[in-house]
Amino acid sequence: MTTATETSYKNLLLDRRDTTAILTINRPDKLNALNNETMAELACALTGLERDQEIRGIIITGSGEKAFIAGADINELAVLTPIAGSAHARHGQAVLQQIEDMPKLVVAAINGFCLGGGMELALACHCRVATPNAMLGLPEVTLGIIPGYGGTQRLPRIVGKGRALELIATGKMINAEEAHRIGLVNQIAGEGQSAVEAALELLNPPKSKAVGPVAVAMAIKAVNTGMSLPLSDALDYETQLFGLLATTADMKEGMTAFIEKRGAAFRGE
Repeated sequence: MTTATETSYKNLLLDRRDTTAILTINRPDKLNALNNETMAELACALTGLERDQEIRGIIITGSGEKAFIAGADINELAVLTPIAGSAHARHGQAVLQQIEDMPKLVVAAINGFCLGGGMELALACHCRVATPNAMLGLPEVTLGIIPGYGGTQRLPRIVGKGRALELIATGKMINAEEAHRIGLVNQIAGEGQSAVEAALELLNPPKSKAVGPVAVAMAIKAVNTGMSLPLSDALDYETQLFGLLATTADMKEGMTAFIEKRGAAFRGE
């Protein structure tokens, strides 16, 4: 594993470990709350990682042991006017949409509190792993508002309408075990294992089980696009992407490696 390198953001740390990037929200004194500056830095970092051909997977986590992201910055929210409030939500939604549309698998490594805007960010990730002490929730109604970064839309798509409304309309928090039971969290980290370590295991399977990066990008696109289409149209879209993959060098390598009983050496082409 190569030595991680770090770029210069005020509220983010960016480490690179081989083909995986680890983005850490770094405001531990504020429990990593998302303010406007942090969201702008996150958008910039995501744009760079999408273009980086050496990066094949991304982990997003929070600094310290207390919180993944404990929400949005209340001081910024408290002064919003109706017009500014809509613009604020729209900007936050756009940044989180970058995560959902990323053609590389994005995993939220949840440690501690994952609340409000932090949970909305986790919902935009493709997968979520959590430490046993994680607590998740959308407490916005206790502040007289609703989730504005896509939480009211993504949560029901993941856990179903009834469970989503229970969490959103009551503002209650649930622990990692319950989040895993209802399908909100994909995995719970093992004893003594950090969320980042669990996420790295998910993103880096054994070489014998290597995955094609072009196929991963197409799979993400198929799922994201297909969920908003009638099933017949979604199936047609899937066939189109399947056909496109037949033109790639990665498909030829994957099939050849299987026949030759060896690990595939995908190049993302």
